[in-house]
Amino acid sequence: MQDFGEAFRLAFALVLAADADLLEIVLLSLRVSLSAMLIACAIGLPLGAALGIGRFPGRGAVLVLLNALMGLPPVVVGLFVYLMLSNAGPFGWLQFLYTPMAMIVAQTILITPIVAALSRQVIEDLHAEYAEQFRSLAVPPRTAIGALLWDARYSLLTVALAGFGRAVAEVGAVIIVGGNIDHLTRVMTTAIALETSKGDLALALALGIVLMTLAITINAVVMSLRATAARHAYA
Repeated sequence: MQDFGEAFRLAFALVLAADADLLEIVLLSLRVSLSAMLIACAIGLPLGAALGIGRFPGRGAVLVLLNALMGLPPVVVGLFVYLMLSNAGPFGWLQFLYTPMAMIVAQTILITPIVAALSRQVIEDLHAEYAEQFRSLAVPPRTAIGALLWDARYSLLTVALAGFGRAVAEVGAVIIVGGNIDHLTRVMTTAIALETSKGDLALALALGIVLMTLAITINAVVMSLRATAARHAYA
């Protein structure tokens, strides 16, 4: 195993030199996780808004289920997607298994409940302020959902970033459905696990530095958006 000091030195050298293998892994990670985030938002934001303003029998059970799905075990999601996309599965004809698309599907399933549950809370709280006005103007539900989503856009951006942060840090599901194939499905988390097991700490640390930088950046952006949302709320 490499000396820790030397490993850190090599890791920073790889980051500063924009090593080709490092960039390839980072860019694939971003492409997969951003795609999953966009799909999850397209599904989860309207669903969360509908649950936020809707009142119907069984709503409590739906909310309990949605909150439970926020804690889906990644390896179980990976196994489910694997079974669905394998040659013997119902979607095997798509030939998605061991491709970035399979990883996008797995990450989307993982973060959609998170996006939906968090956006539901944001929209429900906001709807409490406008409910009487909507009723007096006889605003239809679809129009109300659109208005609330726009008004809560800054808060919902933080929800989207939370989903992205969860997706980019995922390892269990993506390694099952992606296979961690070099130059095809190797992302930051799976590469860190592989390189650490091989004792090649330089690349693992370099990827860890990039991943931590992303996490810090996401948190900084979330705090900035929350401050912006607060200023708009009191304006």
